[in-house]
Amino acid sequence: MTNVRSDAVRFGHTELPAEQQEALGKAKKLEWATMGFLVVTTAMVFLVLGNSQAMKAAWIEDLLSFLPPISFLVAAHAVRKPPSEAHPYGYHRSTGVAHLVAAVALTVMGGYLLVESGLGLLKGEHPTIGGIELFGTTIWLGWLMMGVMILTAAPPVFLGKAKMKLAEKLHDKVLYADADMNKADWMTAVAAVAGVAGIGIGLWWADYAAALVISASILQDGVRNTKAAISALMDKQAMTYDDAAPHPLGRQLDHYLLGIGWIAEARSRVRDEGHVFHVESFVVPTGGSMPSLGQLEAAREACVAMDWKVQDMVIVPVAELPSEFLPGKTSGLL
Repeated sequence: MTNVRSDAVRFGHTELPAEQQEALGKAKKLEWATMGFLVVTTAMVFLVLGNSQAMKAAWIEDLLSFLPPISFLVAAHAVRKPPSEAHPYGYHRSTGVAHLVAAVALTVMGGYLLVESGLGLLKGEHPTIGGIELFGTTIWLGWLMMGVMILTAAPPVFLGKAKMKLAEKLHDKVLYADADMNKADWMTAVAAVAGVAGIGIGLWWADYAAALVISASILQDGVRNTKAAISALMDKQAMTYDDAAPHPLGRQLDHYLLGIGWIAEARSRVRDEGHVFHVESFVVPTGGSMPSLGQLEAAREACVAMDWKVQDMVIVPVAELPSEFLPGKTSGLL
């Protein structure tokens, strides 16, 4: 029976270790800082938007950039609720739902901008950028456009790098997706600057070309994250926080269980609930003898102690490993 501290920071009934508590606090602060930055940049870009399609695409991308931080903060609040009768597995899937909502929004808007920019290019619509009077002097608005984009290019890169480290510690795919998008934001700024500069030197098509690049970037982010979010919600094999490889924890659990004297064979299937894992380990007792309740409980507690993500775990003694529940090389030891 797990003792529950009322002042502990937890995901569901999983009490976070000190390192993860600190990481969660930093991640929340970074997401609030990101939204504060976005409020300023969207306002600045809107004020100099003009008729540039590239600037319009960059502005919409900035607006869409609010979605991942909001999704993370909403999910971080929801997952703290303890399991209930209606939700016996807790609210960990909130992270997956938030991930999917943000990803679908990116996909739809990226596709819309891609089509709109493509049609503008095919129709040969020539965008124009006029002048603006500042302090009694008329200057080309394009200079302000490029200045704003250059000013706003660097901060998201640093925010993205900081979030990336925290995403790994928290095993948070929403935070990872947000960090990944932040790291690539500088390319949007460069594309927009190139498009505006193209108009300035008479290359009207450069603006649409830049808009197409930005739109494709939004669409790519959306499609990649939609696929990852759907796969996670469909109980795909537990993967690392960046979906680069199967998570090694299942293999580590199997390795540990095989080292216990009364276990002859062991294989686990691991389901990613969002931050934490639900683990079912099937074990074949040595000599066909049923283990005692104390042996089962000791093995389970040792596995739970291996990693904070393993809180919801069951160990099932079986006569032979059930291949229908364990397709493929699930143990990683084969």
